[in-house]
Amino acid sequence: MPTFTPTSPRALAGLVADTLADLPGRRVVAVDGADAAQPVELARQIVEVLADRGRSAAVVSVHDFVRPASLRMEYGRDDEWSYRTAWFDYEAIEREILTSMRTEGRWLPALWDEDLDRSARAAIRAAQADLVLVLAGPMLLGRGLEFDLTIRLELSDQAALRLTPPDQQWTLPALRNHTAENPEAATWTVRWDHPDRAALRS
Repeated sequence: MPTFTPTSPRALAGLVADTLADLPGRRVVAVDGADAAQPVELARQIVEVLADRGRSAAVVSVHDFVRPASLRMEYGRDDEWSYRTAWFDYEAIEREILTSMRTEGRWLPALWDEDLDRSARAAIRAAQADLVLVLAGPMLLGRGLEFDLTIRLELSDQAALRLTPPDQQWTLPALRNHTAENPEAATWTVRWDHPDRAALRS
């Protein structure tokens, strides 16, 4: 049976930073979680702790790598299968972040502006020799993406329903089904119903 240790967002960020101290060079950390879990907020805290320790770091949101609305919503605005397979451009994440940073020393911070539905027009950035990119968003695990460290933010069904706006609750079955059908062990799995009372699984 798994055991759980109380933690907090700041303590978890410190744990990630401690582990990265033994991983020099360019690294990519994934924070996998539904939007309701606010994975980008945890990613920002990790970056803040790394910056305080003198490590170059930046946050990348999966929502900056969505596909155009014509592809995302080809089968309607609330199609579960589209959300799982056509909403986010994971191939572009592989190409423009993971492969590009590791082989060419550069990375793209954003591909598509989700609100304006047009190219983000972001400039490619040079990657410092010690750069840590913290990629945050839903359904990152289970896609064959090669991250150096991974965090899974788990929400109970009740918490996911409570924290997800009514007009986005159609995404919840997609999130559950993706995780169930594509199990991938994370470096750290955290119960995240109440981040101030989070619990680290071991």
